Amino acid sequence: MKKGVIFDMDGTVWDSSENVARSWTVKVHEAGFTDKTVTREDIQRNMGKPMDAIADNLFTYTEKGPERDALRFACENYENEYLRQNGGILYDGVVETWGKLKEMGYHVYIVSNCQAGYIEAFLGYFGIAYGTPDDLVEDIECYGNNFLQKDENIKLLAERNGLTDACYVGDIQSDYDATSKAGLPFIHAKYGFGTINTEVPVINSFDELTKVVPEVIG
Repeated sequence: MKKGVIFDMDGTVWDSSENVARSWTVKVHEAGFTDKTVTREDIQRNMGKPMDAIADNLFTYTEKGPERDALRFACENYENEYLRQNGGILYDGVVETWGKLKEMGYHVYIVSNCQAGYIEAFLGYFGIAYGTPDDLVEDIECYGNNFLQKDENIKLLAERNGLTDACYVGDIQSDYDATSKAGLPFIHAKYGFGTINTEVPVINSFDELTKVVPEVIG
């Protein structure tokens, strides 16, 4: 038996929205749109969506196609660089709770709809080891790596790591929808950015996972 807990990023383990907004505004201005600003609220409203969908929502003043794509790629790349240097707000108890889950026999993973390099920027900023069974976070996957939707990446990661039981922890409706489509149970991080339209197990703080995870997957 190999049991895993797979985590969303934004609104679940941290809030990077302020620094993402700052980094994107830099690139928007460099592209010549000096009267436009990306706000923290803009980012939070779009967290969890694939990057091309976020660009379509935020960059309506650009022409869809090469112009919008170029601005999106510039924002993505600078965002990763900016976050590696400036980070974001790590929710209380994340690292400690991951350690406790590992001690309890659970394996920790991350799956996000983010661009390639975003998860690595988060882990690098906080000095969190990842990538091997001995590390705190054993494996990661994201939309930017393979352009697969979240449900597909959840299934991909679970299969790649030989998980017999797993759950996903996220904060918004699309996280729940993807988890359901992947056939896994879901835990709602109620302190995050969104609500869920059905009754599911919830946590009001990250450290509650040490109690809720065993109730969900044993």
